[in-house]
Amino acid sequence: MSEAPAAPRTASADIGLLLKPPEPRAGWRLLPARVVAMCAVELQKLRHDRTELYTRAVQPALWLLIFGQTFTRIKAIPTQGIPYIDYLAPGIIAQSAMFIAIFYGIQIIWERDAGILNKLLVTPTPRSALTTGKAFAAGVKSLIQAVVVIVIAALLGVSLTWNPLRLLGVGAIVVLGSAFFSCLSMTIAGIVLSRDRLMGIGQAITMPLFFGSNALYPLSVMPGWLQAVSKVNPLSYEVEALRGLLLGTPARLALDFGVLAVAAVLGITAASSLLGRLAR
Repeated sequence: MSEAPAAPRTASADIGLLLKPPEPRAGWRLLPARVVAMCAVELQKLRHDRTELYTRAVQPALWLLIFGQTFTRIKAIPTQGIPYIDYLAPGIIAQSAMFIAIFYGIQIIWERDAGILNKLLVTPTPRSALTTGKAFAAGVKSLIQAVVVIVIAALLGVSLTWNPLRLLGVGAIVVLGSAFFSCLSMTIAGIVLSRDRLMGIGQAITMPLFFGSNALYPLSVMPGWLQAVSKVNPLSYEVEALRGLLLGTPARLALDFGVLAVAAVLGITAASSLLGRLAR
């Protein structure tokens, strides 16, 4: 016997389906998609203006050309038997990446002034996803800058590794370090709420972070108080990891990755908690 035909849907059932919202995806599935989307939106801005990447390559090139080659000749800084310009190159990679990330909060304030931030905050996207997307977009921009510095260093004869796995590690270190410094900038933006104040604070802390690290000289030549500062400076761990990966010098890669990962998570948490304050 043939099966009985199915009962037709009633009008009330159709209306119920229309009025019933779709079930949201679970949070752990939603967050990565929103982070990737925010990161992609940030990187789209590079298509319209690549001038920043070119102009920011000038300063690291000058550090390597002038400072690096001069101190290589005078041999004033102990570098464990490697040429000083080789020792300096990973520090300049970390410095140029930090300089891109440390002023990222200015963009957040500009988005607030333009009304973009308020529109983002009323969407279902979690604030942590907004902050994480922006942080890793800063990391990708810094990674592009790092590639430029590596090319300049190679042209100057710096002996760098070209092992693909080590270069992937370099990319991960640069992204993690830049994510932390961009979140530090966004956290400061959430406190000061002003572009001028943020610019002043950013300029005030970049040089201490740079000179208070092992980017230019080893810990052994620092005074005791500066060694203590360097040990709590995330930039020191980034530089140490980059030297270990690019030059093969002794490094504590597990510790370096761990410190930068924890710093990035703490930075994202702090910046996310202050994001709403910017929109008030």
